[in-house]
Amino acid sequence: MLRRQARLRREYLFRKATEGKHKALQDKKSKIKKALEDHTPIHGDLKRDALKLQDKLKWDDAGPQRAAEIGGISGGANTANSQDDEYRFAGCEDPKIMITTSRDPSAKLKQFVKEIRLIFPNAQRMNRGNFEMKQLIHACRANNVTDFIVIHEHRGVPDNLIICHLPYGPTACFNISGVVMRHDIPDIGPMSEQKPHLIFHNFKTKLAERTMSILKYLFPVPKEESKRVMTFANHDDYISFRHHTFKTVERELVMTEVGPRFQLKLYQIKLGTLDELEAADTEWTGGNRMMMFDE
Repeated sequence: MLRRQARLRREYLFRKATEGKHKALQDKKSKIKKALEDHTPIHGDLKRDALKLQDKLKWDDAGPQRAAEIGGISGGANTANSQDDEYRFAGCEDPKIMITTSRDPSAKLKQFVKEIRLIFPNAQRMNRGNFEMKQLIHACRANNVTDFIVIHEHRGVPDNLIICHLPYGPTACFNISGVVMRHDIPDIGPMSEQKPHLIFHNFKTKLAERTMSILKYLFPVPKEESKRVMTFANHDDYISFRHHTFKTVERELVMTEVGPRFQLKLYQIKLGTLDELEAADTEWTGGNRMMMFDE
């Protein structure tokens, strides 16, 4: 098992190392193709390699990304990257999730983690104890865990949620606010264990779609008869989470909130796992002041 993990890790790192070269080459080819189509002069930095790259353009097929561009949707280069491998089994296999907390969690955090565990089908809660993060990640990889979630608190209030996708990342970090537990919601309904339908509202930019993928693939594919629905709605970069069940009464759809309620705000995405965050590349950070969503 260890030798297999080491080999897969080497293959993943090799793919990441070659991504930059492929992307740079594809960017040059795209610029040359655009110049040829628009009948404009080729940039001076590209003139030396223009003829060679022009010959390679003949062998480039359209692919899904080019098809999207033709259809009026802007996109990047038509090259595969490590992100294509991160969720390659999504929809084919149900996710397996492990949830834990910081050390010595308060009673409120323990309760919140119990409710979070019920949100995700096929999720388990683990006591943190004195284990180091590297040990936890290694154990999760050995047991084919797909996502490792850590929830932190400040003075007894849950304030941070980290989603680490395994085996190699990404790791998304969110602030939590506005937590309302199930017992604080009036007329609360019973918790369903069905695989939920998902609603994502106002996720329109490239970064928003990336965030949506990280959240979406925590859930298995639902069955049509499922009466459980979860909503992630963006308002001014805050993602409001709501959890409902529904039923039909006299031809009318009746929604019942199940809880809990909370808001998420993304502040960082790292291209690595929790045990290697310092060495991992930063895909996005809130410090860049890049708007995550369209208004």
